[in-house]
Order: sequence, then C-alpha cells, then structure tokens
Amino acid sequence: LFNSSFSIGVLLCCPLVTMWSVSAVILALAAVALGSADPDTQRPRHDSNLEIYKRLFETKRKDQLNALKNLVELNDINQQYKIIDIMLKGLFKVLEDSRQILVAANMQPDDPFPLDDKIKEAFSHVVENTAFFGDVALRFPRIVHHYYDRNADWGGLLRW
Repeated sequence: LFNSSFSIGVLLCCPLVTMWSVSAVILALAAVALGSADPDTQRPRHDSNLEIYKRLFETKRKDQLNALKNLVELNDINQQYKIIDIMLKGLFKVLEDSRQILVAANMQPDDPFPLDDKIKEAFSHVVENTAFFGDVALRFPRIVHHYYDRNADWGGLLRW
C-alpha cells in the first residue's frame, strides 16, 4: 500500500507507538521494585512512582521532538500529510481510550499521581499525547488543521 520509505518514516516519526510498551514495562518493573515498600507508608511509593514517571516523560518528549525534527526534514509534503494523518488518528484513539479509563476510575485533575498501573498508563498517555499533539500542531499547522477540522470529536477530547 505504501512504499518502504513511508513505512520507515512512520516508524521514525511515531515514537509514541514504540515507547508505550517500553514505558509500560519500565513502570511495571518499578512498581514491582517499589512493591516491597511498607503498605502503611504509601507516600514514599507514590513519590517514587511520580519521579520515575517524570524521568520517563522527559525521555519520551525528547524522542517525540526528535521524530518531529525528522518529519520536518522529510521535505515531502505528501509524505508529511500521510504520516501526520496516521499519527493523529492513532493519537486521538489513544486519548479516547485513556479518557474512558480515567473517567471510569473517577480520576480528577487534582488527584495525586495514580498507583494503579492501568490508570497510570492512561494518565501517561493523555499527558504525553496531548503534549505531542501541541508540538505537531505548532510545526505543521496547515496539515493538522486539514485533519483536525474534519474530526469534530477531536476538539472535545483536547478540551476534556
């Protein structure tokens, strides 16, 4: 369907796909390592989880920005449209799925960082993908609006 350079471009420009599983594994390992903490002292475990997340988030953001740099340097508007179309569809699918998990868990914006792995992963996906969307929109406003303006549900997800 697509040529090989497009497929490679998608892989290089979509670190959110490859990093999700890496982030999940690292968070799971951290949770196991921290699981030996005294259950009466949840605060240190909570703080450790948050610190681990912050470090992973920094790494993820660097990867995302590097992928966008590669996409900018592609200099093929047709390929950029195709790649961004795929990225945005995946990004908003993840946002919707994560929103459903967080709403079902009754997570509120001022709640502490979650300890439950499923909620933590959903939270991470929302934060990471919202930041990534902003970066894509800043660098490719015309392309993003081309797709965003045709998907009414996307605005609601971002405002949520």
